[in-house]
Amino acid sequence: MHRVDELDMNLLFELTKDGSISVPALSKKLDINASVLYSRIKRLMKKKLIKKFTIIIDDSLLGIEVKASVGINRDPKLKDTITKKLLETAEIVSISEVTGRFDMLVKVYAKNLEALHSIVIEKIGKIDGIQNTETFVELQRTDKDPVYLMK
Repeated sequence: MHRVDELDMNLLFELTKDGSISVPALSKKLDINASVLYSRIKRLMKKKLIKKFTIIIDDSLLGIEVKASVGINRDPKLKDTITKKLLETAEIVSISEVTGRFDMLVKVYAKNLEALHSIVIEKIGKIDGIQNTETFVELQRTDKDPVYLMK
């Protein structure tokens, strides 16, 4: 575990809220010298506590109307081949190996239910070694900040 102090936590909190904030603006907001913030951000990146800066896209404006998780049971001997094939499927945005009744959970983005059906049946279901799938369509999503980012 990395040692972080109160300034690091405040910095992480503010960057999580707005990763595009300029260091001078952040300096004013936190009442800390900008050169100190530059070095702190660089240190947090070097320690890999900050992995990357990114953006959040409104997927619906790109025509993605359906998000789903697909639980998959697979032949354990074909794990690497299956994972490789899943990664080659453009509509799959993440793959997690899990415990429980499934071996893996795959997050899928699709234009509509018909497209989702095609992805699950034609792309995922036809991969050699996939034994069965169960699809969970996201109806609504509510995200919250992790507890360590609460002030």
